[in-house]
Amino acid sequence: MANEMSLVVRTADQTRRAELSLDPASTGADIIQAAVDNWALPGDTDYTLVNATTGRAVTPGESLSKAVRPGDVLEVQPVLVAG
Repeated sequence: MANEMSLVVRTADQTRRAELSLDPASTGADIIQAAVDNWALPGDTDYTLVNATTGRAVTPGESLSKAVRPGDVLEVQPVLVAG
């Protein structure tokens, strides 16, 4: 695909990291689901996606074209629930 974006996606603890070329139309939810599937992350945990380069959260429905720039680092973070 000619208009892919090159990004780094990693886990919050930085134990998993991948350099990817992604469709700019992909959403935050797409990236989170791919990380859960490919890295066998716990499925019973909620995750958020943060652009670590800018410190800004990427909402689940937001497209990459609006949330990131090529070369940015995206971090998949578990949502901690205090109880």
